[in-house]
Amino acid sequence: MDGREIKVSTRPGPLGNGPSTGVGRGGGRHMHGPGPGFAGPPENRPGFGGPPDGRPGFGGPGSGGGGGGRVIGPALRVSVHLNDGSWLNVLAPLDLGDPLWRPRFVAPLVIALVLVTLFSLMAVRRATRPFATFAQAAERLGVDVSAPPLPETGPREVRQAAQAFNIMQGRITRFVQDRTQMLAAISHDLKTPITRLRLRAEFMDDDDQRAKMLSDLEEMEAMIASTLAFARDDAASEPRLRLDLAAMLQGMVEDLDDLGARCSYEGPQSLVLEARPAALKRALSNVIDNAIKYGGSAAVALETSGREARITIDDQGPGIPAEAHERVFAPFVRLEASRSRDTGGTGLGLAVARAAIRAHGGDIALADRPGGGLRVTVTLPGMGR
Repeated sequence: MDGREIKVSTRPGPLGNGPSTGVGRGGGRHMHGPGPGFAGPPENRPGFGGPPDGRPGFGGPGSGGGGGGRVIGPALRVSVHLNDGSWLNVLAPLDLGDPLWRPRFVAPLVIALVLVTLFSLMAVRRATRPFATFAQAAERLGVDVSAPPLPETGPREVRQAAQAFNIMQGRITRFVQDRTQMLAAISHDLKTPITRLRLRAEFMDDDDQRAKMLSDLEEMEAMIASTLAFARDDAASEPRLRLDLAAMLQGMVEDLDDLGARCSYEGPQSLVLEARPAALKRALSNVIDNAIKYGGSAAVALETSGREARITIDDQGPGIPAEAHERVFAPFVRLEASRSRDTGGTGLGLAVARAAIRAHGGDIALADRPGGGLRVTVTLPGMGR
């Protein structure tokens, strides 16, 4: 404000010889009167820009600066031109602090990052845990409609979702039970008129007509029994047990072979998995019996693929057209071109087999066998549990 000339520089270096006032690292203050070499601004004085070799410093031996010490590193220098023509020179070292990439800074930063990452993973896992629970419950419901309900715990949204899922499961269970009870009632009600018709047929004088009527009544009773067994779906109520699938197949093949059927087994001697024994045996028996009845033979093979067991049943019959591979699994569907009606079947064998196998979480598929015939492939989960 009063016309003083002030010059500031951050270049490190001694102030040089002559009168000065300096503040060094030690905090000392030195006042000197006017002397040679201070007729002009500081940059015109010898030694202001630093030692000839460029080393930073302030004062020190031989510098003549009077600062009383050496300043290492960056410094702030202020030169004030006083009214009497002299200069007031101030040198203040700049403390920039320690570098960021020192252990005492990096170590806490790394620890903080690790802790934040761990807590984030825990929070994400906790937030996504209900989704995994719902996925498992949906998969279990597809296998067993009588599975226990989901626990209705956790945040409000999770409780509402679990409650909705349990309501849906209850409705599906009631629907299946109502369907079974309805078919059981129909089957029971139909038995009474069938029995009356059978008694009346016995009093018919025409032996030929009596035999035909009795045959029709027997077919009706077989269809009603098969329908009731299909609707009852014992696979859904039978508990899961650990069983030896290989031993089951070998026993079925040996029994059929003793009866004179052309049947063979290829695969391991033992393969243990979890399944419902009666339902699984009925499903596999239906498939093997179909191969023998309509294909003349049954070649049963068992192998493992990852965590699944794979069963293939090959026959040497005429096979099934590719466009009918899916249609034959529908109830009461029979193909006249490839299946004889003289066997007395009701068209429920493959439908019952698929229902039981899918109730185990597996599946069944048809394909043409290389060399002719039909190949039935059954996959069952449960390996490695």
